[in-house]
Amino acid sequence: MKTSSLQIKPSQLSEVLKVMVPAGLPILVKGAPGVGKSDIISQSVQSLGYDIIIEHPAVSDPTDYKGMPYVGNGHAEFLPFGSLRKIINATKPTVYVMDDVGQAANSVQAALMQLILARRVNGNRVADCVTFLAATNRHSDRAGVSGLLEPVKSRFAAIFELITDLEDWTKWALQANLPAELIAFIRFRPNFLHNFTPTNEIKNSPCPRTIANAGKLMAAGIPPSIEYQTFAGAAGEEFAAEFCGFLKIFRTLPNPDLVIASPLTAEVPSDPATLYALCGALSRRVKKENIDNLVAYADRLPEEFSIMLITDSANSNKEIIETSAYITWCSKHSTYMI
Repeated sequence: MKTSSLQIKPSQLSEVLKVMVPAGLPILVKGAPGVGKSDIISQSVQSLGYDIIIEHPAVSDPTDYKGMPYVGNGHAEFLPFGSLRKIINATKPTVYVMDDVGQAANSVQAALMQLILARRVNGNRVADCVTFLAATNRHSDRAGVSGLLEPVKSRFAAIFELITDLEDWTKWALQANLPAELIAFIRFRPNFLHNFTPTNEIKNSPCPRTIANAGKLMAAGIPPSIEYQTFAGAAGEEFAAEFCGFLKIFRTLPNPDLVIASPLTAEVPSDPATLYALCGALSRRVKKENIDNLVAYADRLPEEFSIMLITDSANSNKEIIETSAYITWCSKHSTYMI
């Protein structure tokens, strides 16, 4: 079983998992902290309708993957317990996820080897309906990863490195209902989507996880007087400084509802930051009843922002993709929509 390593974005990983999990092929996903490895794996498994068991080998003991020593009727054997018993007795399609496996002790990794490839431990066979997946940070991330034993790595059919992707993240953020101003800011400053820097300091840096946390803090209703401190705590001081500056622009935008109401006469800002902010606000207001007006305004925007506005609007409200206005717009811009 040959191992390969490849960088892959979230949407591609989801597609890979939907093919390789039903085929029973074990996959290892590596990547920086906070890029979404565990979430994408869980969401993909759930979309397949499979049961999922998530284990953390970093806090496990080798006996967790061998069973508990037991003596009875003059015989000594290992009795499976916990998750090991579940995957031996499984009758439904099940995915067994080994999260943060790179942090596990070598003795634990060695115990995992026979499970992944031989699918058998001390005479007990893992059910055929069980597929193994694993996730880990990289050694360079200072996340306590000392590495993976070579025999463990070669047990996986493929090793993929998950990387961030702006379009994938934007689509997810719109569907997850993150604040429009936060999505618009990341569109404007995509370097903040993943600016992870390993450090010995106890502070956060921007990555999909911490950006999402900033969105949760906004939804909780933090007052403007402590926004900078709160955002700095969530994703770092540089992120907080630029995002707070962007929020000032966002809060002085023309009323998006008035823009939609008068798309042919509403002002078209010339400042890129303002355009990003306005498009973010407009995309959250789209619906079948106003898509004609939204498209009319989009046609007055620079090409880049027109495409961004309509694409984000479709991701925000999928009902508009059936409208004649959306279909006509896509036809006019087919070269850019491939």
